[in-house]
Amino acid sequence: MITVHTSPVCLMDRVPKTQVPASLAPPGTGTMAYRILDDHNQSALSGTYKIRFDQLISHDITYVGIIQSAKASGMQQFPVPYSLTNCHNSLCAVGGTINEDDHLFGLSAAKKYGGIYVPANQAVLHQYAREMMCTAGGMILGSDSHTRYGPLGVMGIGEGGPELVKQLLSHTYDLKAPEVVLVYLRNAPKPGVGPHDIALALCKALYDSGFVKNRILEFVGPGIAALPMDFRLSLDVMTTETGCLSSIWETDDAVKAYYRWHGREKAYSPLRPAPGAVYHRMITLDLAQAEPMIALPFHPSKAYTIREMNAHAGDILRSIEQDGEKQCGITLQLTDKVRQGRLVTDQGIIAGCAGGLYDHIREAAAVLAGASIGNGFFSLSIYPASMPVALQLMDAGIQQQLIEGGAVFKPCFCGPCFGAGDVPAHNSFSIRHTTRNFPNREGSRPGDGQLAVVALMDARSIAATARNQGLLTAATELEYMRKDVPVPLFKGSIYAHRVYQGFGKPEPEGVLQCGPNIGDWPKIDPLGEHLLLRLASVIHDPVTTTDELIPSGETASYRSNPLKLAQFTLSRRDPQYVERAQGIRALEAKRQQGIIPAELEDLLPQLEQGVSLESLHIGSLIFARKPGDGSAREQAVSCQRVLGGLANLAYEYATKRYRSNLINWGILPFTLDHTEDFTGQIGDWLYVPQVRSRLQAKESLFPAKLNTRGAWTDITVRIGELTSEERDIICCGCLMNYYAAKNKERCYG
Repeated sequence: MITVHTSPVCLMDRVPKTQVPASLAPPGTGTMAYRILDDHNQSALSGTYKIRFDQLISHDITYVGIIQSAKASGMQQFPVPYSLTNCHNSLCAVGGTINEDDHLFGLSAAKKYGGIYVPANQAVLHQYAREMMCTAGGMILGSDSHTRYGPLGVMGIGEGGPELVKQLLSHTYDLKAPEVVLVYLRNAPKPGVGPHDIALALCKALYDSGFVKNRILEFVGPGIAALPMDFRLSLDVMTTETGCLSSIWETDDAVKAYYRWHGREKAYSPLRPAPGAVYHRMITLDLAQAEPMIALPFHPSKAYTIREMNAHAGDILRSIEQDGEKQCGITLQLTDKVRQGRLVTDQGIIAGCAGGLYDHIREAAAVLAGASIGNGFFSLSIYPASMPVALQLMDAGIQQQLIEGGAVFKPCFCGPCFGAGDVPAHNSFSIRHTTRNFPNREGSRPGDGQLAVVALMDARSIAATARNQGLLTAATELEYMRKDVPVPLFKGSIYAHRVYQGFGKPEPEGVLQCGPNIGDWPKIDPLGEHLLLRLASVIHDPVTTTDELIPSGETASYRSNPLKLAQFTLSRRDPQYVERAQGIRALEAKRQQGIIPAELEDLLPQLEQGVSLESLHIGSLIFARKPGDGSAREQAVSCQRVLGGLANLAYEYATKRYRSNLINWGILPFTLDHTEDFTGQIGDWLYVPQVRSRLQAKESLFPAKLNTRGAWTDITVRIGELTSEERDIICCGCLMNYYAAKNKERCYG
């Protein structure tokens, strides 16, 4: 189904050629990706992009911190359309009043600074962007990792909040010219195969190898015409899970019709690669060979065909039990769920930017038609992606049909995707058409002995499983008829009546409404000359997700209170981290008072001669082999900083956005060579001299000493490529301090 080609290829007469003529330009030339990047570039330096985005979008886990940071850095109004969409913390019973307090903050900010405010339960942010914001050839930056609108001819990029702060201050998003990967689609998928099946197969084939990491995927080929728009959009949003930077698709009449259907025909323009476009590498995807898939814990790339799963259920489930024991310390009893050779599941969810689209829910209704999910343990919940989609489902009778079959319809809400809705019972097996299945992301608390299993599947096979009352079933095993009825009209009047459209109409005299949970950022100190770092957590897992660094779900209610939220840092992975980090921060507080902490009296004389207490900077350090997969939430980093964190140490960082978050919060993104075996343990010290001077001198190698159980070992830590601005940000302590210094004010705080 999937083949990869690691060398440059070119498109000649719309067909990929692996023999690239020497006369053609370098890779990237003629691609849609470079055309869009060039159109938004502010840099005159070849090979370097400084991007100004057309629009910004955030949800209610991230926008308060972004606006507070931009306000502290001097923002007066939103310079581009900025949508504040309330689809993550919509459950106002969680945390008392604080979620709705933040929604009031969002509306007051939209009024004051001239923004767009989408009230809770109107739409999930990416569906609102698809329906109302996208313009072919444009670029959108979102503070959510699944910011992907490629099939509409829009390049979406998901980043941490500080990158949106830069845009709000009319600065740029800086990156080296990324490589572009041709994704060439052939043929058409079989009935019963959906976008999640294709997406999970891509994740399985690409994620572990890093084949597309930080690259742009460019979808081309005759297979595109066989895919309805909702199919394309749901496949595209899952490209985030491959590790790529962004995606773009060629447009056609179906895209033009999509824009026209949503009352925005002028937003369409044709987009195709130029003749002879050259790509850095290629993926060929034969859609006809795709099968229904299931991705098992604890990553979308851990995918099997449902056929394989049912054939080897016992062996596969035993491996998941072992993974649960290893990663979470909890013993699951999954093999008990195998009956007559097949897995029996407990819960089905179809939701959000990947699953909650009209076509997928319509297909699910067709699969389930005339049947019932039964009155046993299995349940089925459906969350439409927007109120216009919900109304279309009502008008077509699809919602009624599914409700009669036993499904429950719920609001437009992203909760099931990150553990804030439909949290399954302990040891339950939940199948979901959502985006992720990381450890404890479904809302369970391993620290309290709770762990559930989330597997990703397409809505079609979820409905087939529901038809068999939880018995795992691929949609291709059933014969079903989808009623070929006209899609009800898209009624944009829903948004016209409820969405606040304030771009270009700021009200500077307006007052931000701040509830009791909304707090300013605490004082962040600039970087010292010499670092003395104590290991507060050591994680040797192959990958550490942002959900493990700062749990999602109910903890996100405190995202607007930096000090409270920081108390949850690593709480589901290393519960003692916060106490250790606070203890290290207390040592730094004594140092700032000119007091030598008692436990450092013997250690300090062992450092280099001439190192004074005043030039030293004491902070905490996290080691993880490959941290930062998953969400773009800056809180995964800012919480470390609030607790006195000064550095991460890794072999590599899972995503660009996590590394960018580290830099923007003044945390040094140190790496080790892959050949080095790191032996440090919790409580060990890492001394890195002359860090500030070496940063300012644009050095990338930092001699250091690791003190393990009283013995010193010389090691070298690396900083990787940093722009001059990024080095200055780290030296200032964080992005806010950097902008305050540029404005000739004191460092923020």
